[in-house]
Amino acid sequence: MNIETLTRQFPQTAWDVHTRSVIVPHVCLLDVVYFLKTDPEFSMDYVSNVTGVDWLARKEKTKGPDGKESEIEKPGFLEVVYHFYSMREKRGPVILRCRTDDRENPMIPSITPLFRGAEFQEREIYDLYGIRFSGHPDLRRILMWDEFQDFPMRKDYQEPDDYEWEPTPHDEVLDRAKQHYAAPHP
Repeated sequence: MNIETLTRQFPQTAWDVHTRSVIVPHVCLLDVVYFLKTDPEFSMDYVSNVTGVDWLARKEKTKGPDGKESEIEKPGFLEVVYHFYSMREKRGPVILRCRTDDRENPMIPSITPLFRGAEFQEREIYDLYGIRFSGHPDLRRILMWDEFQDFPMRKDYQEPDDYEWEPTPHDEVLDRAKQHYAAPHP
């Protein structure tokens, strides 16, 4: 299994030596995943992990042609990370990273049509980071309640001052329990 085969097949991808992963633009994500699944050299038949990451804006030091150091501002972005394995060939992982273009309306294609096991993981990423997966068969919240307005795993998330607005059945359950135990028992 040679990653150079993948990067030659898809020249718009890039190998990141620091994270030992392939950065894949979202426009070709499904093509790359399909290639990993069907190419005999890879035969990736299992996606073990799909997760979201929120990268903050950062300053990076660079050297100019004159040798002087300067800092440039790198904008923050949201990213989805995939870990693929070949269970049949007993090899892997191949790690793909796909970045969103936009923090306000982040969108990435769903790999669920190719790997059904990604369905709940993509829902979790949508629920916690707000990344929408186009083509997902059932994209809705999985951990937070439907009325929740924010994405709590984002670095810019602001906790509410008052948690009282959280819908909960505790009051109803407590009232029923009080009535049950207050009533005489035979």
